[in-house]
Amino acid sequence: MKRRNFFYTAAWGAAGLGFAASCKEINSDKNKSITEAENIQLSEEVPGYRKKIKSSFSQRKTKSANERVVLALIGAGAYGTNLVLELAELKKNVLVKYVCDVDDTRGGRAITELEKIQGHKPERVRDMRKVFDDKDIDGVIIATPEHWHALATIRACQAGKDVYVEKCVSHTLTEGQKMIEAAMKYERIVQCGTQNRSADYGYSAREYIKNGELGEVVSVHVRELLPGPNPFSEKKSTKAPDTIDWDMWLGPAPKVPYSISRNKSWGNYWDYSGGNPLAGGSIHQLDLARLVLDDPGFPKSVYCAGGRYLFDDNRDIPDYQMATFDFENFVLTLQAGDFTPYMAKSNAEIRFGEGFPEWKQNATRIEIHGTKRMMYVGRMGGGWQVYDKDNQIVAQESGLYPRKAHLRNYINCIRTRNQPKGNIIQGHNSSVLIHLANLAYRSGNKQLIFSPEYEMITNDNNAQALAEGTHRKGYEIPGEV
Repeated sequence: MKRRNFFYTAAWGAAGLGFAASCKEINSDKNKSITEAENIQLSEEVPGYRKKIKSSFSQRKTKSANERVVLALIGAGAYGTNLVLELAELKKNVLVKYVCDVDDTRGGRAITELEKIQGHKPERVRDMRKVFDDKDIDGVIIATPEHWHALATIRACQAGKDVYVEKCVSHTLTEGQKMIEAAMKYERIVQCGTQNRSADYGYSAREYIKNGELGEVVSVHVRELLPGPNPFSEKKSTKAPDTIDWDMWLGPAPKVPYSISRNKSWGNYWDYSGGNPLAGGSIHQLDLARLVLDDPGFPKSVYCAGGRYLFDDNRDIPDYQMATFDFENFVLTLQAGDFTPYMAKSNAEIRFGEGFPEWKQNATRIEIHGTKRMMYVGRMGGGWQVYDKDNQIVAQESGLYPRKAHLRNYINCIRTRNQPKGNIIQGHNSSVLIHLANLAYRSGNKQLIFSPEYEMITNDNNAQALAEGTHRKGYEIPGEV
């Protein structure tokens, strides 16, 4: 498949060229509003992290299979708990020493079940810095809300810890750049929670397309259309309970009074996420689509329309968004919403078996249209199928849910120092698409022109300021990691 190369930032093969001057320090003034950013000058400088990418890390710190890998969980909600328990059950000679969460009501199940699995009770801690100070810890699993992902990852790298960080990898475009810098500078493994990178069927689909079997790819359509509609009732602010360190929970986000809605339903607020289901779910399909398309560079523009069509409530995020990305040689669209009760994700029988989804009402499918044939790709299992005219299936491969394989890859990379399948560069490149879609929506459902070379929005200063983000005093992303 022919495609123009937009400064191919994805390659791990780029040689490390030392540490150039870092990007400008991310704005930490929480009082600076987006409307005050009229005079921002767009920098014509290639992002500093690109000069710091290394093709490989040092092998001198490898661990043998007989050496125990010691980990900590940071962010012990339901998803983080399930993640760490699944990892512990792999029996890869792993010990989870800490369960860290600023909310004391979280982590109990993780501690109880981990004690049964590993015969050692993890210590509960609130402050992740205690984890980073412990020289026994080899790696961490970061499953916090998204607004903490970047700072926690950077701190972990600075402390010499390897990282598994959940998706969406970053909260702003520039955060992802600094995460790459930290991983390269401290030579840390950073595995992103884009688990389809460990799905074998994604790579076979890529080879099928590279061999020209679809012809020239012209359009790609990614969906995250979940059951709903789902009303939301925001709770009033109250005094924070003694069981939570609310200031630390907020971290880089603006200081606001405690609200159980913000605490438990943080995916409804821009301060803490890129929104559900966009950043919380469709990042999986976007990353898999990029993998199957041989990891193209960045788009040159994005247009996003959407809104709160169904409920007049206080949610920041829209009921529905549709984004169109122009990659010059092909177009990629993304639809995300939670109002479609007739759509459903692939069930367990499909994800853990050899069958294929019923594509027409599959909520998370990827469609790839070529000049010869079209391909459907399943997310988190489901494999792929290629259709010719008259509904004829001409090629297919089933595929399994890849989370166990992804966790296993993380542990193996801690031991070998090989780069993980879901590396931070690809995690950043996929997250940029989420950020661009949201920026176009938040700018008034408009088209934004993006420079793939400089990773900057060139036609809207306010949107570019929002792409850089703000971070509260004491929780800044450092300019020099």
